[in-house]
Amino acid sequence: MHKHTHTDDDFDWAAMADLLELEGEAHSPYVRQALEELAHLSPRRILDIGSGPGVAACRLAETFPKAEVTAVDGAPELLARARERAGRLGVRLRTQEAAFPEGLADLEPADLVWSAQVVHHVGDQQDALDRLARLLEPGGTLAIVEGGLPVRWLPRDLGFGRPGLQERLDAARALNYNRMRDELPGTVAVVEDWPGMLRAAGLTDVRSKSFLVDRPAPLDDRARRSVRLWLERMRSMLGEFLDADDTATLDRLLDPTDPAGVDHRADLFLLTAKTVHFGRRPEA
Repeated sequence: MHKHTHTDDDFDWAAMADLLELEGEAHSPYVRQALEELAHLSPRRILDIGSGPGVAACRLAETFPKAEVTAVDGAPELLARARERAGRLGVRLRTQEAAFPEGLADLEPADLVWSAQVVHHVGDQQDALDRLARLLEPGGTLAIVEGGLPVRWLPRDLGFGRPGLQERLDAARALNYNRMRDELPGTVAVVEDWPGMLRAAGLTDVRSKSFLVDRPAPLDDRARRSVRLWLERMRSMLGEFLDADDTATLDRLLDPTDPAGVDHRADLFLLTAKTVHFGRRPEA
């Protein structure tokens, strides 16, 4: 999911709060697994950069209850959602508003910095990683989430429309993504070798690991709702890249009165993988 920062002043992240929170919950198994990779750490201060509504930040607070965890985002509406979530879950969470990446210089350094699917929204991705690395205390760890596998929710053949809708949505998303990257201010072309980029930012002990999110059918109500909101977003964003048949298929999937729609299908599932890249700032 692409999220979390006001890199585009025309984009209303607050309107996406429900989608971001529901999707964060649906994908939460990968966060739990990734944090298990960090269980040997004893961080005193943790930053979640581009926290959105705080799903991962609250998980960090649960995992490291002795740490001071701060959710950092450019959208005050999303930070308010993060505080509400922390209150419901009974975890300690601070919030701080800061634009990404220019606002990072105003943050205090941390022993652990987490940032999920934020860097690719910035024109100069290497510069963004350099700034994230500078937030680390000596010996501190940076974990960034970028890449993985496309999400799948539906059978190849839905029983209507042309089979293979999700593959065509992937292709349309790729075209839309490339245009987004091209139009970002200060875009710098770079080979998206995330481990190599972390090393270029001065980090050592760099490694990557992918984590599976496997929620078989039938989905629970909140995960099902996240699929609906995501497909609504795809219908809105990708219309120019889809033909009339696929647009009609999406409309039928999103029809709340249709038994074959996502609100009612017994075969709706969630399958994806997220890749987390880890690096450590050398000791002084």
